[in-house]
Amino acid sequence: MTGIRDDFLSAARSAATLLHDPAVAAAWDKPSALAEFGVGALAGHMANQVLLVPRFLEDPEPEEPVVSLLDHYGRSVWVAAGLDDEVNVNIRRGGEQIASEGPQALAARVGSAVEELAVRLPSAPERPVRFPWWGPWSLTFDDALVTRTLELVVHSDDLAVSVGVPTPPLPESVVDRVTVLLSRLAVRRHGPTAV
Repeated sequence: MTGIRDDFLSAARSAATLLHDPAVAAAWDKPSALAEFGVGALAGHMANQVLLVPRFLEDPEPEEPVVSLLDHYGRSVWVAAGLDDEVNVNIRRGGEQIASEGPQALAARVGSAVEELAVRLPSAPERPVRFPWWGPWSLTFDDALVTRTLELVVHSDDLAVSVGVPTPPLPESVVDRVTVLLSRLAVRRHGPTAV
């Protein structure tokens, strides 16, 4: 299994553990540290980063061209969208919808998905994948996992801060992978001198 897949699973396991923390259930209906996101909706959005991955394995191979990670983020509308822009409103609604099953059911569902992915990822083919809301392009499977790892790392911190628990520690390789990607995105957006 590639380091990317190991890193994704480490981040997913960490997120699943955080979702089981009683502090998350206790704060479920309260505001989170993210504007306009309740704790439950934030938990649902974070959980979805794990729950989406089986679709990568099951959907037919897309015909759209494969782009790099940096091009993916450069093309993604949400990156530069405002808090009340439709894309971000839809992200929050999606989190709310996923959270509607409640904290215990969501935590159990994510835990089951992590167990399933631990079995499936080692032999999963490296092929193009995409989601309809990304736009007319695809990513390689492993690059798609990097995007999910980034989301899990960032939103695990958001959720932990929101419910008053320590941010879960992650392996150095996970932190390095996410930090490198964030640094490259910052350089691309703001220029090397500014960064």
